[in-house]
Amino acid sequence: MGIVKALTSAIGGSLADQWLEVIEAGNMGDQTIFTSGVKVRKGSNTKGTDNTVSDGSVIHVYPNQFMLLVDGGKVIDYTGEPGYFTVKNSSMPSLFNGQLQEAVSESFDRIRFGGQTPTAQKVYFINLQEIKGIKFGTPNPINYFDQFYNAELFLRAHGTYSIKVADPILFYAEAVPKNAVHVEVDDINEQYLSEFLEALQSSINQMSADGIRISYVASKGRELGQYMADVLDDQWRSGRGMEIQSVGIASISYDEESKALIQMRNQGAMLSDPGVREGYVQGAAARGIEAAGSNANGSLAGFMGMGMGMNTAGGFMGAASAANANQMQMNQAAKSASPQETWTCSCGSVNTGKFCSECGSKKPEGPWTCGCGAVNTGKFCAECGKPRP
Repeated sequence: MGIVKALTSAIGGSLADQWLEVIEAGNMGDQTIFTSGVKVRKGSNTKGTDNTVSDGSVIHVYPNQFMLLVDGGKVIDYTGEPGYFTVKNSSMPSLFNGQLQEAVSESFDRIRFGGQTPTAQKVYFINLQEIKGIKFGTPNPINYFDQFYNAELFLRAHGTYSIKVADPILFYAEAVPKNAVHVEVDDINEQYLSEFLEALQSSINQMSADGIRISYVASKGRELGQYMADVLDDQWRSGRGMEIQSVGIASISYDEESKALIQMRNQGAMLSDPGVREGYVQGAAARGIEAAGSNANGSLAGFMGMGMGMNTAGGFMGAASAANANQMQMNQAAKSASPQETWTCSCGSVNTGKFCSECGSKKPEGPWTCGCGAVNTGKFCAECGKPRP
């Protein structure tokens, strides 16, 4: 038994009217990954069952669908091409690969039994579209060494990922539950979620090793999908006929210790700016004056207490302000100072630009040191051939 392509032209233009039975995929939504065929038009075989496909029946395959013809638990033919196909008991399997590669034919040769009972003849359809919106969440924090913070941080990630069936024959044999007639992606996701999360941790750790800051992880969905593909595709494609398409991270959260480390590092980075430090010092002084004015024992007592405290802390605050001012002046001087390199032309004129102000001659290029250590005067290194920087 096999299938052959049906004629696409018919008298009056009504194809279905001249066929005994027309079989199409059952309810196939965005999250449906596998479903059995249903008869949308029954023929004269009224005594048969819905599981029986009559000789001469027509199977209608829509785009992005893969049809399996199963007889007595044995996969006998398939097609990955859209169109109408007639069941012929006397024909050999046609094996229409469609958009899929020859690996599907190899899987057919290796896997010819789908595990069904040997009393039913059925038509099955597999969704070849990208199955999106599969939710995931990390139950435990994932460690992430951030080179910017120079610390081991821990994060939780939540989001969605998508898969696509790459080898429908293998997917039917290994991933579809036995005797199932309709499978949504959530029906099989639980058994693969632990593998996905394990691969997610490996991929996030690889992003850490590649030097990506932890705050950038949420915006690296496409890159993370590629990391996941590198980890899972070989395993899932060869073992189950499916592959990761994309990973989208909706939110990332840190544990309390990681939050404290990040806050401490960011605060330290801000306080390394002398302008910020001086503002912090002046703000502290202003808060002290405000607190003294609201003293419950009277503002005079408060200011007296503040004066005593300022005698102790004033030296420190004054020294801090002086240090801040000194560093700001040095930074400003460094920015404004731009010493220009001078060179003497062959005509005797001293210049700072690229051309002589007297005769217009171009500034000669001096020697330069290559990364390999060789000293050169030309445009390329005489030792390794690297261009002059």
